[in-house]
Amino acid sequence: MFNAATHYRIDYPDLSLILALVRGGTLARAAALLRVDVSTVFRAVRRLEAALGQTLFEKSRAGYLPTGLASNLAQQAERAEQALEAARVGVEQGGEVISGTVRLTCTDSVLQGLLLPALAQFMPQYPALTLELSTSNDFANLSRRDADIALRLTRTPPEHLVGRCLGAVTYQVCASPAYARLHEGRALADLAWIGPDDFLPDHPTVAWRREHLPGVRLSYRCNSMLSVTELVRAGLGVAALPDFLLGDGLHPLGPALAGHDTALWLLTRPDCRALRSVVTLFDELGRQVQLPGR
Repeated sequence: MFNAATHYRIDYPDLSLILALVRGGTLARAAALLRVDVSTVFRAVRRLEAALGQTLFEKSRAGYLPTGLASNLAQQAERAEQALEAARVGVEQGGEVISGTVRLTCTDSVLQGLLLPALAQFMPQYPALTLELSTSNDFANLSRRDADIALRLTRTPPEHLVGRCLGAVTYQVCASPAYARLHEGRALADLAWIGPDDFLPDHPTVAWRREHLPGVRLSYRCNSMLSVTELVRAGLGVAALPDFLLGDGLHPLGPALAGHDTALWLLTRPDCRALRSVVTLFDELGRQVQLPGR
């Protein structure tokens, strides 16, 4: 990067210095990241600021706070760091390397029940690929370009996204084995119910409960289906749960909820199909995400 005012050319050690101080937040942590002493970091920052003629960090009680310039340079430094790592991996493997950052969004239940086992299968094969994960329940983040890939439970994916259906997902009313034994023979409507709060008003389990158990009052409301599952597992009541979360500690109280199933969709934006990192991750997820019975 060329600074017209000072004629100083920033090089990779400068970027590494800025990135270490942004990540560390203090001279001591930055020195540890760079494997030098604190005084070396302090002098290097002062020299760089003098050469640029601009302030990079503001000193505060919390440590060293980056200015806008330092934050922008740190982002460039991260990209340079990733490119260097990709080059090293390419040399070691003797071929082309998939590198870059891919942003993926899904619900916390999909992350826990389906995505993590899949990632464990193939991500070690892509050491130069960085994955940014976020949990969310809507499609807005793809529309706003905040994410590149989404795993979503829906019957009707948005038309502006492209992707594939990975299979059907059913729901069953479940309890812990101890809760099921304690309340054996009681009607479902008489049990303590756990369910999602207003964040998922149209969830298949909510629609089923409104249709079949309209008088039931929830004893526990949760802001995620994973939390609902953990409360059931703890023996606090019953809930309708997706089949991919069923396992040890959960006892089905009946068959799948007829007419209230959904599907798992793997989705991306049309413009992302030109990015090899996104296409690679998309294809791997399509192969490795395993739904029950698939």
